[in-house]
Amino acid sequence: MKVVILAGGYGTRISEESYLKPKPLVEIGDRPILWHIMKIYSCYGFNDFIICLGYKGYGIKEYFANYFLHESDITFDFRNHDKRIIHNHSAEPWNVTLVATGTNTMTGGRVKRIRSYVGNEPFMLTYGDGVADINIDRLLDYHRSHGKLATVTSTQPSGRFGALNLSENNFVRSFQEKPRGDGSWVNAGFFVMQPDIFNYIAGDATVLEKEPLENLARDGQLVSYKHGGFWQPMDTIRDKNLLEEFWNSGNAPWKIW
Repeated sequence: MKVVILAGGYGTRISEESYLKPKPLVEIGDRPILWHIMKIYSCYGFNDFIICLGYKGYGIKEYFANYFLHESDITFDFRNHDKRIIHNHSAEPWNVTLVATGTNTMTGGRVKRIRSYVGNEPFMLTYGDGVADINIDRLLDYHRSHGKLATVTSTQPSGRFGALNLSENNFVRSFQEKPRGDGSWVNAGFFVMQPDIFNYIAGDATVLEKEPLENLARDGQLVSYKHGGFWQPMDTIRDKNLLEEFWNSGNAPWKIW
């Protein structure tokens, strides 16, 4: 099954980084967050990727064009017409298709544009800026069990601030550091979709999270897979720094490989 990754947005909320590179190339540790996302899927044996490019998409093309070189020990023998000798490498077993889906195309439009690369088969889809300790096998089993057109992973994100439980006279009964949010479940990406969902997308101006998902829900064709574990998007520099702290601690929850 192919994995489609949306990697074409402007990343305006993390412009400190995205003015130089596309958001999926912003690094956590010494690797782009896109690499971390792909490693999650690869851990479960899914190595066939379609990446939807847009803003500064050439940067992602250059990253993969030089990936094997960067992951190898190599000798450049300039005495013999620039002969290159690869000594060893740790490159991933990935098949990566990079598709220019337009600079200003919306998320739904990007999905529509990769239809020919997916073919008439189910596929997985996620955003190029969020990681989780999600079990992909369980997600797929759940999708297959209900027989509907689409599954979206949902989660309850942590609050940004500590919560106080106060008595009527303002004594603090309890304190909880960054509890779960207000009880709402949010879209965490990590979709599984049947090819019929392309019929719900009009064109480039279509936002996936608007008409397509709303209409799928109206038709009873969108089911939620509840993920109670770790999930963290990288929307801002604060989010990036948080993910860096996890990674540098050696205890990154999404590092399941």
